[in-house]
Amino acid sequence: MKINLGLAQIAPRLGDLQANLDKHLDYIDRARAAGVDLLCFPELSLTGYSLQDLTYTVAMHPGPGNPVFDPLLDATRSGDLDLVVGFVDRDARGRFFIASAYLAAGAVTHIHHKVYLPTYTLFDEGRYFAWGDDVRAFDTRFGRVGMLICEDFWHLSTPYVLWLDGADIMLFHSASPGRGLDSGDRLSSVRWVEMINKAYAGALTSVIAHCNRVGFEDGLAFWGGSFAFNPDGELIAQGPYYEEALVLATVDTNDIHRARYRLPLLRDERTRLTMRELERIHAPNAAGE
Repeated sequence: MKINLGLAQIAPRLGDLQANLDKHLDYIDRARAAGVDLLCFPELSLTGYSLQDLTYTVAMHPGPGNPVFDPLLDATRSGDLDLVVGFVDRDARGRFFIASAYLAAGAVTHIHHKVYLPTYTLFDEGRYFAWGDDVRAFDTRFGRVGMLICEDFWHLSTPYVLWLDGADIMLFHSASPGRGLDSGDRLSSVRWVEMINKAYAGALTSVIAHCNRVGFEDGLAFWGGSFAFNPDGELIAQGPYYEEALVLATVDTNDIHRARYRLPLLRDERTRLTMRELERIHAPNAAGE
């Protein structure tokens, strides 16, 4: 199967749900005109990133009847375009989560809550959000998919768990600001993100697509540069740095089978050994995470 993938690297307005919804709908129209099958937006694409006390005013429960989600669900109802959007999820007990929702055929198919919340240097997510407790793949019309949000994919365990759970396509979403100086023409944060995602694609023989936002917010500059890697770790598409764009990539799922025939890492993975050794390592520190 060939999948026309779209990565909408947009610059959301902080706290302005209506303006951000309008931008989503505009990119949906553009993506549909370009023949996109699956359109991904960045982390917190509907709300902006540096929310702080705005968190509680923009949080929502996704699904039918929500004035933000209703137009997005309608956009998928015909079944020709699936969406991934970023938002603040609010549960029935008043907890708030950084979340990504997968929308297809007029329904919310899957929600991922960010499991790692950076609370160091310029990041302060742990003050406002609860961490998610699940990392799970899910079924789509394109096959089995997994989603992670920014800090999640800096931890080796989360892509590994998705891989073992059957995800052949991994969709990563971020609001990654530029940080550090590189000896070349990129910031060090850009180089590191691109390098680890390339490594995941090759080591897990999976499709890796990363959608990163752009724009300026509360002193942060988000660099964009959204990209997709095939299961051989080869770059198949990349967007510009620091500007809005609809990045298009064609993913051939047959490449996954070919890569795993040449390099049968998934076939030979010894999961029981891994579980046994993790239990041994974790046992002395059972009270910790």
